[in-house]
Amino acid sequence: MMLDIPERYKLCSVDECRDLDDYTINDFGVPGYTLMEIAGSKTAALMLDEINYGSSGLFFCGKGNNAGDALVVARHLHRNGISSTIVFISGTENLSDDAETNYQLLKKLKQHSKSGTPEITFLEGWKSFLEQEVSIDFIVDGMLGTGLNSDVRGDYAKAIEWTNKQEQSVYAIDVPTGLHADSGVELGTAIKAKHTYTYGALKTGFYFNDGPALTGEVTLCDLGFPIYQSRDINNFLISTNWLDQQEKPIFHSRHKYDGGVLYIIAGSEGLTGAAMLAARSAWAEGLGAVFMIIPRGILPVFENNLLHQIKRPVGNHDDLWFKEEHVDDVLEILKNKKGKILLGPGLGRHESTVKFVDQLLAHDPGPMVIDADGLWCMSQLSAFPKHQNDWILTPHPGELQSLTDSGDSFKPYERLHLSKIFAIKNNLNIVSKGMPSIVSTPDGHSFVTNYDTTIFARAGFGDVLSGKIAAYFTLHYQPELSCITALIMGKNKFNYALHQKHHTYPEPADLI
Repeated sequence: MMLDIPERYKLCSVDECRDLDDYTINDFGVPGYTLMEIAGSKTAALMLDEINYGSSGLFFCGKGNNAGDALVVARHLHRNGISSTIVFISGTENLSDDAETNYQLLKKLKQHSKSGTPEITFLEGWKSFLEQEVSIDFIVDGMLGTGLNSDVRGDYAKAIEWTNKQEQSVYAIDVPTGLHADSGVELGTAIKAKHTYTYGALKTGFYFNDGPALTGEVTLCDLGFPIYQSRDINNFLISTNWLDQQEKPIFHSRHKYDGGVLYIIAGSEGLTGAAMLAARSAWAEGLGAVFMIIPRGILPVFENNLLHQIKRPVGNHDDLWFKEEHVDDVLEILKNKKGKILLGPGLGRHESTVKFVDQLLAHDPGPMVIDADGLWCMSQLSAFPKHQNDWILTPHPGELQSLTDSGDSFKPYERLHLSKIFAIKNNLNIVSKGMPSIVSTPDGHSFVTNYDTTIFARAGFGDVLSGKIAAYFTLHYQPELSCITALIMGKNKFNYALHQKHHTYPEPADLI
């Protein structure tokens, strides 16, 4: 069942935004000028909550529709007591049609202005601006929009560098100039905005690479695109606003094994901490039973440190990690009670453990979450295991690189594409950990976090996350909902722990 997500959380590529725009204008019948008026008027209304009456704005404009949007903003702010100095970096020749129309409207407004009303000043060229003394309270970036795909050069680069040295607040129109709207990569130099007002749809580049540092706060200004035209867009921004509205499984357990059974296959000598963090994390979500399947040689560590989890050791007392000969015993344990499986935390990287994972996965023992060393072992296999059950993989960028055989061609900002293609090809769900984290599904949908995930880039946090994902999966959440809920839960618990500890950096155990 597809999650029910409002339109405003869809993430679009530049091509998708352009297609929506073109369809709305040419097929649906809303003129481009009207869309520009909607965009600029909404932006101005929002900006009035942040700027003071009687203040003065500096508007840097290019020649295209990004400039046209900025000119609409200037016109509506003028109606509300705001003066503007408008700098056309490349002059006013050959403006786009809609930008030219709005330029003429501002000229007419300036012509009919009376003494005491807000001023409108036009300057052509960067050199002309440098020769003027301009009093400004804020800056609006309307230079270059989403079509930029090469490094910013010339006077535009100079305007960016000058802007980024100023103390005044900077507001970007649609996308900060210099930011690649798809990848989030800075194209030579880029505007660092306090606030970005984007139009039609959120852009993927806002949440990858340099995007979060350059966009500041992002506000979507809805342009009224026909909803049926965007139904094939399948990337979404994760938000508690829509997550809280999703239908959650409700069931009443009659006994402990009816309350959700999770088998955790994990642990090896020296790596028992990862397995225990995952176990405690899963147990904290209210499961009926958590079974720890572990090598017998490390059983005392778990007996002494885990009170609530049931231990099912395999092998002999001198077995400190999983071996190929343990597969039959593990499969027999898994037959005992129907449940889900978490494979990987602290599993180790012994050659015999790789063979164990190979044989275990070849039997497709049930729905499972595969994490950490389980993923490393998978990457060593000659072929990706076939399976009929639901699988959730949780790779960090390096593990995703290995799983997808990307080699030296791997680029972190391509994780969205790589995760999606891998999930579809192998009929599974992926949580691609990193900044941002991405959940990709076998039906081609992806969900992207909108908060700083670098705070979790420490040993132990991944084990807690895998435990949470496995717990929700065991509680009959859809696989993608299990992943998304676990990510949001981790963020919320981190923030709570940070507050409780008076801003001392939380430990993984604080998120359990």
